[in-house]
Amino acid sequence: MCGPISGSPNQRLERTSTLDTASRHLVLHGAIVLLFGLLLGAPYARAIKRQAAAHIVNSWRVAHLSLPVGATLMLAVAALLPGLAAPAALTWTIVVALVVSSYGFCLSTPLAAITGERGLAAGGEGWGRLVYWGNMVGAVASLVAAGALLVAAVLAL
Repeated sequence: MCGPISGSPNQRLERTSTLDTASRHLVLHGAIVLLFGLLLGAPYARAIKRQAAAHIVNSWRVAHLSLPVGATLMLAVAALLPGLAAPAALTWTIVVALVVSSYGFCLSTPLAAITGERGLAAGGEGWGRLVYWGNMVGAVASLVAAGALLVAAVLAL
C-alpha cells in the first residue's frame, strides 16, 4: 500500500479502519512529539560544542532523549488500544492523558535547558515555576494514563 490512497471515501475508510479514532490521535500527537524531540538534538549538540555548563548539557540531553521515548510510548499504545476493546471513556482517558503528559514535557524540558531552571520546587519564581508546572502536568498525566491503561488491560482479560 505504497503511494497516495486513491479510490472512493468508503475504500479509504476500509484501509484506515484498523486503527480507531483514539489511536489515530495518539499516532498524530506521537509523531509531533517525536519530531520535536528529535529536533532538540540541534540545541543539545550546540550546548556540547560550546562547552556549556554540565547541567545545561544534561537538560538538553533529557529533552532530546525523553520526548522521543514518550512519543514511542504513544505509538505503542496506539497499536494496542484497538485490541483492548476498553470502554470509550477509558480509551479517551488514556489518549488525553498521554497527549497532555507529552505536551507538558514538551514545554518543561526545553524550557529547563534554555533557562537553567530545574523546576523541582513548587515555590519557584518566573521560569522555574513554569518548568515546575510543566513537569507536574506531565508527571500527573503520565500516572493517570498508566493507571487507566492498567484498568483497560485488566478489563481485556
